[in-house]
Amino acid sequence: MSAPTGLLDTAPGYRAGRTLPLRVEAVRQLKRRRTLVMGAIMALLPVVLVIAFAVAGGSPDSRDGRVTLMDTATASGANFAATCLFVSAGFLLVIPVALFCGDTVASEASWSSLRYLLAAPVPRARLLWSKLAVALGLSAAAMVLLPVIALLVGTAAYGWGPLEIPTGGVLPAGTAAQRLLIVVAYVFVSQLVTAGLAFWLSTKTDAPLGAVGGAVGLTIVGNVLDAVTALGHWRDFLPAHWQFAWADVIQPRMEWGGMIQGAAVSVTYALVLFALAFQGFARKDVVS
Repeated sequence: MSAPTGLLDTAPGYRAGRTLPLRVEAVRQLKRRRTLVMGAIMALLPVVLVIAFAVAGGSPDSRDGRVTLMDTATASGANFAATCLFVSAGFLLVIPVALFCGDTVASEASWSSLRYLLAAPVPRARLLWSKLAVALGLSAAAMVLLPVIALLVGTAAYGWGPLEIPTGGVLPAGTAAQRLLIVVAYVFVSQLVTAGLAFWLSTKTDAPLGAVGGAVGLTIVGNVLDAVTALGHWRDFLPAHWQFAWADVIQPRMEWGGMIQGAAVSVTYALVLFALAFQGFARKDVVS
């Protein structure tokens, strides 16, 4: 449902680009309870991990004689921030992306307010662009919030110092902070597949939980398929195969190959899914 073309062309003062401003949509989404709850979860996770390490005796034990990122978690604030990213990148950070991108359009349909937005009149493409931009912005904010809080909490608990690399060597604290910024940027790019999938599903259903759950479920399926070594080189086409390629950043000498391939796969899938969302929504009969 949308306003007739003639009305859009002749209405005095009408400007399609001024409908549903990003500021208005951002304020609406920021005030929602799910946004506040997700922000609280991202902020509390580092505190929970510090308490867990304290209860466990201060530092995790090495497994099979191999030193991992978890084993150096309490070495410094930088190590703790890197560990928080490591334990959350595979699943926890998928949830805010799926929630913000999957809930955005479907929630309007479930509230029966979508047709009224389109009758405002807000062009369909403008509505999707506004909602997608805000959803991606909130997703990025969640990914930045976690390591920032982790760095602050880790520094308070374990002190400010260099990042100890599990394989040997250290990175100065300033260099480590810069590398962590690169890690956050890559994690965001790698999650664009989940964002595209959730957003596409959000334009297809009136049930927000279906869009969010579908995106999370298919992301989990991708992780499971990546664990099937019998697939061989076919796993290179799975976004999940590259989700921890950022580990090459926290090395004395950075390696970009894995991240470039992972980013290319993720962006390709995301662009296809976003295009499907816009194309399908342009033809959709909106009745709710």
